[in-house]
Amino acid sequence: MALAARRLDRLEALASEIGKTGRRAVVIPCDVTRDGDLERATDQARAALGKLDVVVANAGFGVAGKLETLSLDDYRRQLETNVFGVLRTVYATLDDLKETRGRLVLIGSVSGHVAVPGSSAYSMSKFAVRGLAAALGHELAPYGIAVTLISPGFVESEIRQVDNRGVWRAQAPGVRFLLRSSWRRRPRREKSSTRSRGGAEKS
Repeated sequence: MALAARRLDRLEALASEIGKTGRRAVVIPCDVTRDGDLERATDQARAALGKLDVVVANAGFGVAGKLETLSLDDYRRQLETNVFGVLRTVYATLDDLKETRGRLVLIGSVSGHVAVPGSSAYSMSKFAVRGLAAALGHELAPYGIAVTLISPGFVESEIRQVDNRGVWRAQAPGVRFLLRSSWRRRPRREKSSTRSRGGAEKS
């Protein structure tokens, strides 16, 4: 297994855990927002492992806040990691996956299915990932490549400790997404019924 991300200390800690199971993990520092980094990482992974059967595009963070508090740069920063970082991963590994008829896994989010107030930037990015997965599922099928979209809900992670500039903080910067009572499930309306001439009810 090849582990590629920005924080080398986290990669090495995870590789150590994997090693205890008798498996091998290769650590490769990489930033998905930098052109060329994914190609370099792919070359290193291929040299160490021989081939790539499964590629997981997992890098991402969340820009939070109402539209009026965000700038175009905030939206650009969000899409650069969550969307273009995924695309860089796909382009860098596509030939390898064609060769092995492998699997491409894109990590989306429940926010790519349902958006809430204060999550417009993040939801935009995850809706885009969802659309990309749907399209590539058809486009890459002739090469024998399977495409899987995983859309986690709310899980324990450090995403709330990363601010709108993509900088990790030891302390989470407050409430990230704004949830309003108006978004609670509304009571289901009772279906109205009418009676036909024959006396049977129809709704």
